[in-house]
Amino acid sequence: MEQKHKTVKVEELTNHILLITLNRPEASNAFNTLMAEELTELFEDLTLNPNDRRVLILTGSGDRAFCAGGDLKERNGMTDAQWVKQHLVYEKMARTIIECPIPTIGAINGAAYGGGCELVAMLDFVYISENAKFAQTEVKLGIIPGAGGTQTLARAVGERRAKEIILTGKTFNAIQAYEWGLANAVFPISELIPAALETAKLIAKNAPIAVRQAKQSIHKGLQMSLSDGMSFEIEAYNRTVPTKDRSEGVAAFNEKRPPNFKGH
Repeated sequence: MEQKHKTVKVEELTNHILLITLNRPEASNAFNTLMAEELTELFEDLTLNPNDRRVLILTGSGDRAFCAGGDLKERNGMTDAQWVKQHLVYEKMARTIIECPIPTIGAINGAAYGGGCELVAMLDFVYISENAKFAQTEVKLGIIPGAGGTQTLARAVGERRAKEIILTGKTFNAIQAYEWGLANAVFPISELIPAALETAKLIAKNAPIAVRQAKQSIHKGLQMSLSDGMSFEIEAYNRTVPTKDRSEGVAAFNEKRPPNFKGH
């Protein structure tokens, strides 16, 4: 993939796995307008033109901060109208990342505050470093999480815990993030990317259409009643039946060999 972004670095780890790095280390990888625009453009392109990319790993530059949230230096002095206009960019970014059909794994390498914590909750699942810290600090600034945080965090940790986190604005550590359900596992920072890559490779070996339909079924189904979710699941299931990968998977099982999935 052509490297054309100023605030986001994209690296192809394998034919099927991309590492996306938030790359504003001088600002603790905080969002500015340009970063939000570049992430939106990147995830829109990956959605429309996946080119056999099967897993995305998202991390931050350096070993101290994943993302410090919105860049308050850029926001200093903004009028109400300018603030709202900029926030529309953040809203579009959040929706684009959440709706991306390719599985997203977070490798959270340090502090994730405000919008950075919201970004963590946007991803399909996350691994975090032992030095990771989290907070939704928006109420301390006179606003609330506005990039999906009141919704995605509550879905990750439950309503009561999300209320405690958001209403207090207090910081919590890696072990708490793991115990509360925001993180899937905690690693020494040197093992973080290798662990995410190992899991990404396991996902990438599976049938891409099936993986994407499963992701969509889980995500959409949790927003429905059980009955509607099960109906949606069958629709997603039926999309896998006529694929060549389904035939390949069954054939490989019976021939006692690894399947070679092509994504069609």
